[in-house]
Amino acid sequence: MSSKVSGSTEVRRPSFDIDRVVSELAAVRLNWREGRQRSNEPGGRELQSRDAIADILSGLRGALFPMRLGPVELRQESEDFYVGHTLDLALHSLFHQVRLELQYVARYQGSSNEDVEQQALDIVRRFSRALPEIRVLLDSDVIAAYQGDPAARSVDEVLLCYPGILALIHHRIAHCLYRLGTPLIARIAAELAHAQTGIDIHPGATIGTGFFIDHGTGVVIGETAIIGANVRIYQAVTLGAKRFPADANGTLQKGLPRHPVVEDEVVIYAGATVLGRITIGRGAVIGGNVWITQDVAAGSHVTQAGSLQHGDSTRSNQ
Repeated sequence: MSSKVSGSTEVRRPSFDIDRVVSELAAVRLNWREGRQRSNEPGGRELQSRDAIADILSGLRGALFPMRLGPVELRQESEDFYVGHTLDLALHSLFHQVRLELQYVARYQGSSNEDVEQQALDIVRRFSRALPEIRVLLDSDVIAAYQGDPAARSVDEVLLCYPGILALIHHRIAHCLYRLGTPLIARIAAELAHAQTGIDIHPGATIGTGFFIDHGTGVVIGETAIIGANVRIYQAVTLGAKRFPADANGTLQKGLPRHPVVEDEVVIYAGATVLGRITIGRGAVIGGNVWITQDVAAGSHVTQAGSLQHGDSTRSNQ
C-alpha cells in the first residue's frame, strides 16, 4: 500500500511481518500454558485486571473521602448519593474480580468451584461492612501525619498530598481483602500504590492505628510484619526478612513469620534496616542508617555512632 505525499511523491507503507510475529507469540503462549498445565481452551479472562482494580480503588478512595478525593463538582448535599452510587459500582466490579480469583484458585488447585459465586458475594459483603472501620483507621493515620510533621499546614494537605497516606489508603483496603481470602487482588492494590509512591507495603502486614510514613520513598514493609499503634517511620526504612527457610527439596517455605514486630510509639529514622522476626520494644527510637537483627528493648535509643562504638548495631544508647 502506498500514499501520495506532496504532489506525485509516493511513500510505501512499511511492512513489519505482523502475521509471523502473531503466530510465533501464539506458539510461545501455548508452550508456556502446556508447561504449567494451564488451559488453552477458548474462553474469557481467567485472572483479574489491573485496570479494573485501579478503577475500583479510585471509586473506594472517593467513597471514603468524598469531599476531598471525590469528583470536583460534588456538593455536600449530594454526598450520600454519590457515596452510595460509587460504592454500588465499585463493589459490583470487585465482586467480579473476586469471583475470577476464586475460580482461578479452584481451577489450578483442583478444588471444587461450586460455591464460588456465594463465596465471592460473602467476601464483598464482609469487605463493604468493613469500610467504616477502614475510614476510622485512615483518619487516625491522617491525624498522625499532621501532628508528626511540622511542615503540614492542615489535615486536608496531608490527605491530598502525602504519598504515605495514599499508600495507607491502599494498604488498609488491601489488608482487609487479604484477610478475607483474595491475596492476588490485595497484592495488585498494594503494587498500584507502590508504583505511584515508591512505598512497598505487603498487604499481609498488620499495621495499628496512627501510622505515619514521612516522605516515604524506598520504604519496604514485609508480609508478616506487625506494627503497633502510633509508629512513625521515615524514607528508605526496611522491615524485612533476614533469611528464607527452605524445605527438604530446596523450595522456600511460605507464610512463616519472618519480619519484625514493631511495638507502639516506636520511631524509625531514614535508611534504617530491621531484619528478621525480632521485636522493637515500645517507645524505642531507631536512628538513621543502622542495621538491626536482634531485639531492641523498650525505650532504647539505637544510633549509628553507638552501634559503631559497641560493634553491634543492635546495642542501644539509653
